Amino acid sequence: MIRYISTRGGTEPQNFEDVLLTGLAPDGGLFVPENWPQFSSDDFEALRGKSYIDIAEAVMYPFVEGSIPRDDFREILEKTYSADNFRHDEIVPLHGIYDDKLYAMELFHGPTIAFKDIALQLLGHLFDYVLKKREERITIVGATSGDTGSAAIEGCKVSDQLDIFILHPAGRVSDVQRKQMTSIKADNVFNIALEGNFDDCQNLVKDMFNDSAFRAEMNLSAINSINWARIMAQIVYYVDAALKLGAPEKDVTFSVPTGNFGNVFAAYAARQMGFPIHGLNIATNKNDILTRFFETGKMTLEGVDPSISPSMDIQISSNFERYLFDLVGRDADKLKELMEEFKASGTMILPDDLMQKACAEFTAFRTDEAQTSATIRKIFEDTDYMLDPHTAVGVHGSLNQLEALNENTVIVSLACAHPAKFPDAVKGATDQHPELPEHLSDLLSRKEFLTQLPNDLGRIQNFVRENAHNKTEPVASHG
Repeated sequence: MIRYISTRGGTEPQNFEDVLLTGLAPDGGLFVPENWPQFSSDDFEALRGKSYIDIAEAVMYPFVEGSIPRDDFREILEKTYSADNFRHDEIVPLHGIYDDKLYAMELFHGPTIAFKDIALQLLGHLFDYVLKKREERITIVGATSGDTGSAAIEGCKVSDQLDIFILHPAGRVSDVQRKQMTSIKADNVFNIALEGNFDDCQNLVKDMFNDSAFRAEMNLSAINSINWARIMAQIVYYVDAALKLGAPEKDVTFSVPTGNFGNVFAAYAARQMGFPIHGLNIATNKNDILTRFFETGKMTLEGVDPSISPSMDIQISSNFERYLFDLVGRDADKLKELMEEFKASGTMILPDDLMQKACAEFTAFRTDEAQTSATIRKIFEDTDYMLDPHTAVGVHGSLNQLEALNENTVIVSLACAHPAKFPDAVKGATDQHPELPEHLSDLLSRKEFLTQLPNDLGRIQNFVRENAHNKTEPVASHG
């Protein structure tokens, strides 16, 4: 049975249930598996031709073993990846863009038409299962730069064992993104429009978790990608795509638009587990702290500049801590020193030997606003296929690599959202208005439910305290 440890080293190893419900480790770190489960080439071959649910069960069960019986986990997967939730039989189909060399992995066939559905539909069912088993209730607080919030609400509204509070930066998400969150009317759902940017939202969530008295009082849990179960679920689609494209005979490289580093960390995790992931491209927009880091070895905070790919308008990449923990040899003291330095000064510098190792794992590139729009336009003109602006960030870098590819390599660029989620950016590039899928066709006319609040920790905590239905004792560790 896999146990989970904190990147900061101050928490006893935990089982999956506790990691699921806790989210952020009590010492302020992020949970990671104590050991990566290992899959052989024979294990990989045995999955070829299997359904997405079969692959998901094989890849994820080692992470939950000891907490959830295998038959129960299979039932959860079947409810999660059902035809009611996902509008494509393959769950994450591949769309060929150019000459069997560049593919889009479509992650937007879930209820909120964004990649977050893949993990958050599962997370909602996992929460419901574990909380009913333990006869407990939790309060979820989360921050979103656009997509996590709606996917989290859709995933969690089904459970009467929790309340969910989502903070989004007021005026900095698209109308479609906002409406998908704020048009949900449910007694356990609360939307907060924060007067600030995404990093402000994320910092407030971290501050609430680091307030031990408040955390215990409200039984706080996390839905953001700091929750290990999110990463676990995302590993699956990298394995699924590698199988479909003929790895390991084919070298499959993934181009991953990212701001918070969670999606690309899942690909790294797949590689650590023994799956044939050839290359990993980190794709950033003009808020390019990750690209600058891989270019210079220095991570330095700068201001967040709003863009047409708003889900990537991030400067503090929370999940990078998980990778950094591995990079420093799982030395929790060294990791803690680096993170405290970064928090205090806004700068983190790694020695050359660690940077050489990091650059062997990842390639990074940036895409500015003009390049994003030009990529959306080019792909539409060439192939009649629409990209959303986040997907275009990843495709832009992939296009620059195509000419240098050998005949044995293919690139999979993650299609993170349906183009209709960002209609203004897409229409500006293509002169075509992308239509919402039928199940969302009336979205923009739906009534909204939200509360606008200042960037003030006390005000946010009071709002949570006054509105949560939580009446239970703090969740006790069952580790």
